[in-house]
Amino acid sequence: MSEEHIIETRNGGSWQLPAIILLGLVAIAGLAFGWNASSKLDATKQDVAAEVKTVQQSVQQDLSSMKDRIAQDEKANVDLQGDLKVVTDKLKITQGQLKKARTAAEEAAKQNAETTQKLSALDTSVHTELATKAATDDVKNVDTKVTAVSTDLDATKQDLKMAKSEIGTLIARNHDEIDQLRRLGERDYVEFTIDGKNKPQKVGNVTVELKSTNQKKNQVNIAMTVEDKRLEKKNRTLNEPIFFYMSGTHIPEEIVINKVGKDQVSGYLSIPKANAQPATASTTSGN
Repeated sequence: MSEEHIIETRNGGSWQLPAIILLGLVAIAGLAFGWNASSKLDATKQDVAAEVKTVQQSVQQDLSSMKDRIAQDEKANVDLQGDLKVVTDKLKITQGQLKKARTAAEEAAKQNAETTQKLSALDTSVHTELATKAATDDVKNVDTKVTAVSTDLDATKQDLKMAKSEIGTLIARNHDEIDQLRRLGERDYVEFTIDGKNKPQKVGNVTVELKSTNQKKNQVNIAMTVEDKRLEKKNRTLNEPIFFYMSGTHIPEEIVINKVGKDQVSGYLSIPKANAQPATASTTSGN
């Protein structure tokens, strides 16, 4: 019996060692798995912590930006309130000015209406007075004055009868007589003085050039440019009209020399105000 017990004891101890080894391996594997899981957990915690930190920083930045925007909005709101107050104050002033302007406009319109009525009444009164005066001796006085002027003109013509050219134009011998001819209203008169020889001078619609003078005989030699045509007049005496025609006219123009000095002459150009009908010939010379 002792031998069997020994054998059984030996057989029983033979499976315990592998079991212990197996349990050791399982324990080691469990520890390794636990350590790996712990490592992953730590890494996950670190990642989560990093993400949480990033989120916190982002949130803080957003909060900071929001605070800045709120501060700017509050400042803008304060500025707008200040501007609104200024505008409101100005609007009150403008409304007051507008009210005053309307009142002034109404008063002006009222005054204008009264002024218009007064002017209308004055105009009616003036027209009435003028109409009354027109029927009185004032008209007769005007007729008398017109008659007197006509008489004066007739007398002037009579006084100048001895100073007519061969074609019937009146010849003025000095400035006063030129003024008398102007008052007749039949012609225009351009007075001129040429000082120096060979100096063309524009007179009215012609050009006059003094060539020479003879004081003893009161004679002159002149050259005239009429519509690009040059005409020379020699030995012309004092107050002798020099006639010439412009293209398309029947009534002549004339130049008269009234005064002769040393290398100097004075006179006038007479231009008709109207022509009866177009002439058939171009510029020609007179005497």
